[in-house]
Amino acid sequence: MNMADVIDYKIIGNDMQLVEIELDPKESVRAEAGAMMYMGPGIKMETSTGGGLLKGLKRAVTGESFFITNFTHEGEGKGYIAFGAPYPGKIICLDLAQLGGSFICQKDSFLCAAKGIEIELTFTKKIGAGLFGGEGFILQKLRGDGLAFVHAGGTIIEKDLKAGEVIRVDTGCICAFAESVSYDISFVGGFKNALFGGEGVVLATLRGPGKVFLQSLPFSRLADRVMAAARFQSRDESTGIGGIGGKVIGGMLGGDRSF
Repeated sequence: MNMADVIDYKIIGNDMQLVEIELDPKESVRAEAGAMMYMGPGIKMETSTGGGLLKGLKRAVTGESFFITNFTHEGEGKGYIAFGAPYPGKIICLDLAQLGGSFICQKDSFLCAAKGIEIELTFTKKIGAGLFGGEGFILQKLRGDGLAFVHAGGTIIEKDLKAGEVIRVDTGCICAFAESVSYDISFVGGFKNALFGGEGVVLATLRGPGKVFLQSLPFSRLADRVMAAARFQSRDESTGIGGIGGKVIGGMLGGDRSF
């Protein structure tokens, strides 16, 4: 395994964050295509599959871009480049050298990393959970000895699980966790719970020891609420259903708990 470049950084902003990375000459950082916000002079871009066709296909399976872009500082002195979060939330810096050399993250959470960090594909144990649970079946493993940056939606909750300590989490609310953490998926018991409970059909069980990062607003949840609101708003306008009754019925079907 190649040594990762040593990079300096600063995270800017509150709810819509970006990370600005400082590069010495010949240092590089890699990121998903389309994540870059701005960069200084002397930064050279090189887009590739990041190690061959197979690696590109593996990233595409996890929901990331088929291509990955390396940004190398070819000028003199200090260079800089910034990457922005794709939706409201926080950016987490993972120092893989301090975290055992690898970390598991949600398939769409990777933002950027020092050159030398490998992005690998990993699966959960139960394929049925992937068919019914959506998230949590396909995950990414970040491997190396440098810095990697991932994005979490909403607020970050950091937990250090002791050996044998268990937490059950909605699969979408997992952002990242240590490879030492045991990860499994189980189906929610009861037909009514699954159909009317308003939660996911499956839950993830995380068992320590190890560090876990949770997110309060997964992008899938945000997108579902936006789509539900747009769908029922369009239906109300087309059918003439309005007032309190229409909003209550539409909200119940769309998962709105605000009434």
